Amino acid sequence: MSIGLFFMSGCSTGLPDVGINSAPSNKESKNKPSPNTFSQFQDIPLPDGSEMDLERTVVLGAPEKWVGRLVLAVSLHPSKAFDFFKQQTPSFGWEEVSSVRSAISFLTYTSSDRALTIQISGKTLRGSELILTMSPKGSSLQTGFSKPPVNKLR
Repeated sequence: MSIGLFFMSGCSTGLPDVGINSAPSNKESKNKPSPNTFSQFQDIPLPDGSEMDLERTVVLGAPEKWVGRLVLAVSLHPSKAFDFFKQQTPSFGWEEVSSVRSAISFLTYTSSDRALTIQISGKTLRGSELILTMSPKGSSLQTGFSKPPVNKLR
């Protein structure tokens, strides 16, 4: 039996600490951003108790200018997760572009140099899956291309 425990202790993933807050959360803090969770993501709000899906998350760049996909599991009902982001994201300097509340909800925000899309869907048993996609904001002027012709209706 002690040999089995020895081998099992060697099965750790060796993945880096991603700053997940392991402290238990209380009901009052469910709708407030957690300052100690995911410390490398200082520019977006994240619900308490968020768990990162490391297999589906791809993040590139410096912490203040990161781009990529962040996949999270949260214990919040999808409508509560939607409300959380709708209320908290503007306080992080994001301007809302659009929002759609449905079975799979979407929120889109922009900042001076990046765009953020948040997809919220219910999980089978309980809680929600969040997919946050961060990308560089496209320029409205694209060099080398002319405006497409506009046909006016008469």
